[in-house]
Amino acid sequence: MILLEINNRIIEDSLTLKFNNAAAGNKPEAIDVTIADFDGVLYHLSNPGGDKTKVQVSISLKFYKDLQEHGADQLIKREYGSFLTTPESGYNVSIAFDLDHLPANRDEVIKKAGLLKRNCFASVFEKYFEFQQREENSQKRAVIHYREDETMYVEAKKDRVTVIFSTVFKDDDDIVIGKVFMQEFKEGRRQFQQAPQVLFSHKEPPMELQNTNAKVGDNIGYITFVLFPRHTSPAARDNTINLIHTLRDYLHYHIKCSKAYIHSRMRAKTSDFLKVLNRARPEPKNVEKKTFSGKTFKMN
Repeated sequence: MILLEINNRIIEDSLTLKFNNAAAGNKPEAIDVTIADFDGVLYHLSNPGGDKTKVQVSISLKFYKDLQEHGADQLIKREYGSFLTTPESGYNVSIAFDLDHLPANRDEVIKKAGLLKRNCFASVFEKYFEFQQREENSQKRAVIHYREDETMYVEAKKDRVTVIFSTVFKDDDDIVIGKVFMQEFKEGRRQFQQAPQVLFSHKEPPMELQNTNAKVGDNIGYITFVLFPRHTSPAARDNTINLIHTLRDYLHYHIKCSKAYIHSRMRAKTSDFLKVLNRARPEPKNVEKKTFSGKTFKMN
């Protein structure tokens, strides 16, 4: 199984091209690109005010207001500093670059621009990891409506941080395959004791969400990660955030890949069966044949 990239490759490639052309002294060109990402996220690459020497990257997250309650604005300011600009209309965060004055550490700047979505998401995790590090119980559970029908919950205790994803399975087959993946997570912890505890519940929310408005239903699943201090420490937290914020996308991506693989194998096996049937087809009984001299006769 592959891990989905946490960065946006199109953003990075576009900025790299723009920066390299500017460094080579080439004439700047206009850009106007809209990019769709997971979880309904949209990016917009443009020239603000039509100025081709300026490149602006904007991001729109439908759940950004939820993230703002947990310090998203402060984290974005910390990460992007002077590159931050007034958000473009219809977008939540915008960063701008001047091609006439390229940053000295442009590779690092390009990488950070590609991590814009990840850094927006990171605020809620950093906040609750800090609660756990100070051995404080979070007074309020974080509720992030990261998709239209799906929600993420984060809660800190003195000895752990619990992250719960609710997810909707569109097909009955997705539930079956999803359970197989969750079982593999559980089995993996037997081999790697340092891995976080993973729990999966179907139809009903876990005990942590009892007496809340958490959804129930035949197509609803809840994935719980229990993160311990070894996962939330300052040395490990960046990697933890990188992995866990793409969990929902990772799961559904591999469900779709599994179904595509199963269908391809079914088609291949059906083709093999048809070949066998064609080879086993009997010859017609009444067949007209010719002798060497040209006379014809029929076999009954």
